[in-house]
Amino acid sequence: MNGGQRRPRIKLSPDQYASMRNLVLERDGWRCQQCGTFYNLQVHHLQPRSKLGSDTLANLITLCADCHHMIHKR
Repeated sequence: MNGGQRRPRIKLSPDQYASMRNLVLERDGWRCQQCGTFYNLQVHHLQPRSKLGSDTLANLITLCADCHHMIHKR
């Protein structure tokens, strides 16, 4: 990092995020990447937005609601 400056994160508009979410679900075969279920799917940020995680394909993964909850519970 240069002079303590943070890199800007990529934050999409709600419409853009909805499109990105669909791309992530399609890329991941509409299944949870943790347990493999097809039900109650959500998109998870690998690096949280609160830690400058971007809304990019590389930072998003498909999880079911249960696996998503377990990751955030840790």
